[in-house]
Amino acid sequence: MRSHTHKTAAAVGALAAVAMIVTVPPAAAAGARDVTADVLADRDVTLTGDTVVTVPSGTTTYDGVFRGEGTLTVRGGGTLVLTRDSDFTLPKARQRQRVATPGGNHPYVTVADPDPPVITVERGATLQYGNGGTAGLIGHFPYDTPAFRLNQDNIRVDGTLRLSLRSAYNLGTISGSGLITQPRFLWGTWDLSGTHGFSGVIDNGTQVNAGRPEFATSLPNVRKVLNQGTWTVDTPLGQTVTMGMDFYQREYGSDINIQSRPGSKVVLTGQYSWSNQGGDTDPALSDPALNWTPARKNVNKRGTNIKGADVQWGDGTTHRIFMPGTAETVYINLLAARSRSKLTFDYNGPVTLGAPIGGGRFHDTLSAPGAGDIVIAGTHGNDVTFAAEQYYDGSTTVEKGAVLRLGSAQGDGSLLTGTERRRVVNDGTLVVRNARTAVSLSHVGGAGALVQSGAATTTLTGTAVTYTGTTTVTKGTLALRKGATLVRSKAIRLTSSGARLDTGTAGLRVATTLTGKGTVKGAVTNEGVVAGGITVSGGYTQRARGELVLRDEPLKVTGTVRLGGELDLSAAGSGSARGTSDLARGTSDPAREITVLDHEGRSKIAGTFRGLAEGAKVRLAATTYRISYQGGDGNDVVLSAVAATPTATPSGKGTIASGGIPTAEPRTANTASSRLGWWPYVLAVGLLIGLVLPATLRRRGGRGGGGPRGGGRHAAHE
Repeated sequence: MRSHTHKTAAAVGALAAVAMIVTVPPAAAAGARDVTADVLADRDVTLTGDTVVTVPSGTTTYDGVFRGEGTLTVRGGGTLVLTRDSDFTLPKARQRQRVATPGGNHPYVTVADPDPPVITVERGATLQYGNGGTAGLIGHFPYDTPAFRLNQDNIRVDGTLRLSLRSAYNLGTISGSGLITQPRFLWGTWDLSGTHGFSGVIDNGTQVNAGRPEFATSLPNVRKVLNQGTWTVDTPLGQTVTMGMDFYQREYGSDINIQSRPGSKVVLTGQYSWSNQGGDTDPALSDPALNWTPARKNVNKRGTNIKGADVQWGDGTTHRIFMPGTAETVYINLLAARSRSKLTFDYNGPVTLGAPIGGGRFHDTLSAPGAGDIVIAGTHGNDVTFAAEQYYDGSTTVEKGAVLRLGSAQGDGSLLTGTERRRVVNDGTLVVRNARTAVSLSHVGGAGALVQSGAATTTLTGTAVTYTGTTTVTKGTLALRKGATLVRSKAIRLTSSGARLDTGTAGLRVATTLTGKGTVKGAVTNEGVVAGGITVSGGYTQRARGELVLRDEPLKVTGTVRLGGELDLSAAGSGSARGTSDLARGTSDPAREITVLDHEGRSKIAGTFRGLAEGAKVRLAATTYRISYQGGDGNDVVLSAVAATPTATPSGKGTIASGGIPTAEPRTANTASSRLGWWPYVLAVGLLIGLVLPATLRRRGGRGGGGPRGGGRHAAHE
């Protein structure tokens, strides 16, 4: 006992030097009664005012009791161990706190205007309640509080308070900046009720109830919690409890259990980390990467059990994830108790979840699926990566403005799928970027975007794929199976040559737009807009409502081709299509042939674009072309130059210029002017002369004649 005491006192002394800067304890009154001799002699002490005990170095075990009215200050450099319960109160003239029990049929306790401390533990001193048994507490319990006993004797701890009790206890309202420590394996329960100004460190060795249905707990100033047992958070009905401190763990088996009542929420804005330095008074981790690596004997394994609660990690002002680690270092359980659980990620920057969310018992998290739902809050910058295969039986919601990524360099991620309960409601952005593990998603709705960017294949399955945002494939394969379509997706983009969209036997119906450089594996039916550069590994059918836009590269098709609808050559007219840059520059050597559709199959092309029969002429910039559906190797759609018309003016997509030749130009061009001929230009010049000439004459007249200075810029031309 003595050696442990000396070690603790030295650590508290170091903490005291910092704490003294920000908080000054109430000094004992100049006339305080010193009862040190009575305590050393084990005599009972009756308080009649402010009282002081100066504890000598080492450990002093006190078998007496304190009673009466007054305050008790423990100072000195040693440890005072109380083995019997003491009951005394603040003098009535100094009592002010008000205790209420609102809540009706669901009562909970509140404390307003707390009394000043009745017990003070000064820096350097240690006060120990109990010696491993059920007695040794200082307290007065006049309140008829439900389910727990509220202690009227508030305490200030600037030194060390050690709670060596096996019973349930309450410490009243706590202030100070020291250390409150509970030894491991005692199985006592500390009911930490109310709002506390304590700004020091709490070392939980066994069990702390930081909230219950009968009271809420607020610890806005606590610096750190060393959790070596179970830290339980609960709430009364309809209340939100926020805990902003960092939690640390040093021994295998510690956990944080969260419970809440209907309409309540628990918000955790700190981080739960392993500690390998700093002792009890200042737990810390030397390298954050150690949270992601199993330590010897798994001493850094820590977890959280969410039991029918509404829990939120972060408050939108930080991007330090609450549970950093992998399946080997952390566990997360979503459990049903009264109701299913809910976990919200609310950060303002990127965070990575490296462990699965399951629903097992403690460390055996994957023995059952989690019973709850996940929400990625729509806070600006909230970018959450799941770098592990998730195992919760619930929905995943990505709110507008948020990003959820499955997979990273740390590991592949996935979601349970296949049922309505496991639906994905995506109003933000869902990015799948697994390197090795294929992902299957069904019941994907919302107005958000989906991005496939990993080497592993992502498969959308079933008719419940209804999201309306953009679909982008930057790498790997996005596959459609069992009736899944992208007909509601507002745009489909295959942004690289390695991007693949595998449509299966059903093919792809394009109702909006399909653009990019990648490959569609399967038939494509175009009822929207398809841009050149895409490769269709299958048949291509363009309906009457469809449109093909010529871009830098032609549309490549390996299967049968059936054409109808529009051909948009606007990009070619502006020189952005392959082989047309010379047209845009107006050189004398324009492209002689432009491939619109490269048909790599053997069959002939069926149909034509609207208004463009075989051999029809089109004008691009200064060059006239003929369209052929038998060009290239015999079944490509090509434009072949037949004449140059330097004075021609493009007149827009699909129209007929003089001589009956369709012309093309960018859609932003003013097509009305070309139809009016030359006379608007003459009219414009006449109006300009009418405005400029009178003004010039007035300036000359006003300057007294036609001298060089009076003539302005035009004098040299007279």
